[in-house]
Amino acid sequence: MPMDYPELSNDVLMVYCAQGDHLAHRERLIRNIMVVDGLNWDAAQPKMTEIEAANKVGMWFYTMPYKIGITTAVTAGVLSIPLVFHLDTALWFNENFVTADVADPEDLETWLEVGSWTWAWNEPVMGQLSFFLLTLQFARNQMLNLKAKPYTDKLLDYRASRLCRQFPMYSPMILSDFARSDEWGRDN
Repeated sequence: MPMDYPELSNDVLMVYCAQGDHLAHRERLIRNIMVVDGLNWDAAQPKMTEIEAANKVGMWFYTMPYKIGITTAVTAGVLSIPLVFHLDTALWFNENFVTADVADPEDLETWLEVGSWTWAWNEPVMGQLSFFLLTLQFARNQMLNLKAKPYTDKLLDYRASRLCRQFPMYSPMILSDFARSDEWGRDN
């Protein structure tokens, strides 16, 4: 019974590849390297390491929009809580940015009362941002319906074609499948 990817038959390996298993795509590329370069599995490892490194080049930069989006979303989400419910934060923000009338002190005794007062000027901003995000999601789905490629797909295409240009001696289909399935959220 096979215990690891190098022990799998070609047919079983192709089934794993069809399911999007990156380690299967990696093993498939190693086997392509072995055939093209006339190497055994162990001797093909340095070339595989070189290809993996080439596939990761620049990913810190190319993933920056995602990192900025994550940071912005988390920051906005965390900041929205004190802006709505914390009296001192709400008073400071109102004084510096909103300049709305402050509710009577008896209407600001609990965090829920503070939220009731601040919601009057937080709701339009949060509502508009929510609607904007909704329209962006709708636009992205329409792009997908038209088979237009959003940024992520363009990035995957770019990586695949770049790898094929750097290593033209290996199967372009195998290299492309490997590049597309490889983790790209961080550099090695």
